[in-house]
Amino acid sequence: MDSGPALVNVVDVEATCWDGQPPPGAVHEIIEVGLTVVDLTARRRVARHGILVRPARSEVSGFCTELTGLTPADVARGVSFAEACRILAEEHDAQRRPWASWGDYDRKQFEAQCRATGAPYPFDRPAERGHTNAKAVFTGAYGLRKRPGMADALKIAGLPLEGRHHRGEDDAWNIAALVLDLADRGAWPAAEPAPLY
Repeated sequence: MDSGPALVNVVDVEATCWDGQPPPGAVHEIIEVGLTVVDLTARRRVARHGILVRPARSEVSGFCTELTGLTPADVARGVSFAEACRILAEEHDAQRRPWASWGDYDRKQFEAQCRATGAPYPFDRPAERGHTNAKAVFTGAYGLRKRPGMADALKIAGLPLEGRHHRGEDDAWNIAALVLDLADRGAWPAAEPAPLY
């Protein structure tokens, strides 16, 4: 019996940042969630999304704008963090679909921000089952000593960097290409089935 496509959400977040320490009272907050849906069965990227998020306890610095291209006016038009979590859970099946990011930063930022704000964690699966650190998988598959950044990994894999580096939507798209490269090499881990609710 065919169980249908094996879909994975590839997620990349951008957060408020500064050249040095945050200003007094400010904290790192997610300002963009990039998401690319990968169909591992068909070996292709099937959807691409970007969610802008309004920060509540910090502001977008000039350094952050230079890095990401996102301005204070851009993120002011975004949704609340709680709404971004709802969109991920309800519109992108994040509570049942496995997800991946480049490293553990994205997962830890979601966990910390959900704890701090009381927003429901959108990836309602235990992290050890539902999340894959694509950087760790890539490092092992390519026999590297050090874990490369996404842009270096694309070079190693012979893939182009599409769009703007440090924009969540573009980075998720590029990480998804690396996930497909790893799947083609037989290195991408099989996901455990999602629990039935």
